[in-house]
Amino acid sequence: MSFRRAAKKDSNHNEITDAFKSLGYSVLDISQLKNCCDAIVAKSNRTIAIEIKDGSKVPSARKLSEGEATFRDYWRGEWALIESVNDVIKLDKAA
Repeated sequence: MSFRRAAKKDSNHNEITDAFKSLGYSVLDISQLKNCCDAIVAKSNRTIAIEIKDGSKVPSARKLSEGEATFRDYWRGEWALIESVNDVIKLDKAA
């Protein structure tokens, strides 16, 4: 019998989700789901699927997995790739 290991979070995951919360977003951390995004955030009737990657890593280490890319392609709502707190701020200001 095999068991799936818990998905590994990027090192900046908590920093990113905390930044969303500090800006007034509701944050649903779903990073343990396979073939999905890392979080769903919402504020002022705007809901966004968020994929978190560590922007300090080389580009090849930030590449979306096949499951993440499939989710992005099928998601019919807003989706964003977030690599830093600065990306969180930019996304918030774009509202």
